[in-house]
Amino acid sequence: MAIEIKGFGEYQREAHKTAIYPKDKALEYLVLGLVGEAGELANKIKKTIRDGTELGIEDAVGELGDVLWYLSELSSHIVPKNEDSLEYIANKNIEKLKDRKNRGALKGSGDNR
Repeated sequence: MAIEIKGFGEYQREAHKTAIYPKDKALEYLVLGLVGEAGELANKIKKTIRDGTELGIEDAVGELGDVLWYLSELSSHIVPKNEDSLEYIANKNIEKLKDRKNRGALKGSGDNR
């Protein structure tokens, strides 16, 4: 059965229904899960470089989905008073990027450029 998610808020609500982890260690658990899943994606990409192969779309989508789940739960934990915290974070990020673009500061380094 295909499910069609309409936005980050709906994704967060549905994804959260599958959340099983120790709430007293939520931050640590979620950060470790996020970097672990990102590492799994990085490892798959590394192997494509080594083997001279292409990254399978389904492999990438599966790993990106796992990254998204952890990111969603982490954003809910960090910004708990906002039910659509992932959408809030996405909007804040776009505002920051547009500001940097308008100021010609997309290149370079540092958070406050």
